[in-house]
Amino acid sequence: MDLIIKTRRGFEKLAASYIKELVGEGAEVLPAPSGYLGIVVVKGLGEGKWKIAELIAEKVLEADRILVVEEVVKADIAEIEKAAVEVAKRYISPGDTFAIRTTRRGTHPFTSIDVNVRVGAAVKEATGAEVDLEEPAKPLYVEIFQDVAAVCVPATREYRKLRRDKPLTLNALRKVAIGQMVYEGDDEAVKKMGERIGRAAQTFEVAELAILLHKQIPARTLRVFLEAVEAGVESRYQIQTRSYGRPVHKVPISVYELYQYVRSRAGEPLIVTDPKGDYVTAVKERLAQLFARERVNVLIGAREGIPPGIYRFADVVVDLIPEVTIATDFVIPSLMIAFTTALEEAGALPRYAGKRVKHK
Repeated sequence: MDLIIKTRRGFEKLAASYIKELVGEGAEVLPAPSGYLGIVVVKGLGEGKWKIAELIAEKVLEADRILVVEEVVKADIAEIEKAAVEVAKRYISPGDTFAIRTTRRGTHPFTSIDVNVRVGAAVKEATGAEVDLEEPAKPLYVEIFQDVAAVCVPATREYRKLRRDKPLTLNALRKVAIGQMVYEGDDEAVKKMGERIGRAAQTFEVAELAILLHKQIPARTLRVFLEAVEAGVESRYQIQTRSYGRPVHKVPISVYELYQYVRSRAGEPLIVTDPKGDYVTAVKERLAQLFARERVNVLIGAREGIPPGIYRFADVVVDLIPEVTIATDFVIPSLMIAFTTALEEAGALPRYAGKRVKHK
């Protein structure tokens, strides 16, 4: 093996056809070797493998990760350790950081973690480099296929959701208590809007979602809307709990009369969203002050805006995007993104320092 290319499952043959055009007739290109989906193996490149790897990275969109194979050994942990140390001596300097990334395919008397730990300790001792599992400067990949193991160097960078110096937003978003006016219309429109609002609130894991009434509406409209909001929250929550590697805050839902809701939050920050307000980044310093508090209450209209009399009691009236009236189901996502941008520009968000964060 000279190259191991990782693709999305089902894209192996397509990627292999493009790669074959690049490497020519002298090399062998194997999509899904031994039935392993998401893998293309290239053989017979010789000393030109790095040049071909760079060419694949430049030309083949279907290639998600390109690994240059530096050593191939028997799938024995001692053999893998020895080979990895030899590669590391050529690839890793004492001032670098590194990590071992192991993927096993087949049955073995060791786990991927066993390989990572043992090989990582040996590489650290041999090179003097430090381990950094999150953002290593020089990652080493160990790709195991049944009885064969390949020690590889990546030709493409790693992309991670959370990197050092990225702003952390979740604790700020969990301070937001949303007061959402009831959406009125025919049953189908009310249901769709309620589900979207519920999903949006749960997506950002806001502190709470209060459904607000300020006038008489049909009982059926309120029931359909509430049931839809609850369904939206639940559907998004189930996805989050399955896919997130951390605890998920489920957004509680309540019902208030608008004016009593505002009175009940007296003394707490109150923000009204309306096109007549100030552009959100123009009041970023004020928003930073408000988000220093434990809870920030935000009022969102639906078809009808928030009654102007409420403005007098608001700390800020914000316009999320001048000259555009945002559809009701887009307000929560737009609001959360705008708040994040404003708070980051104001220097009010902490930054990721390379360790897990505890969320309130």
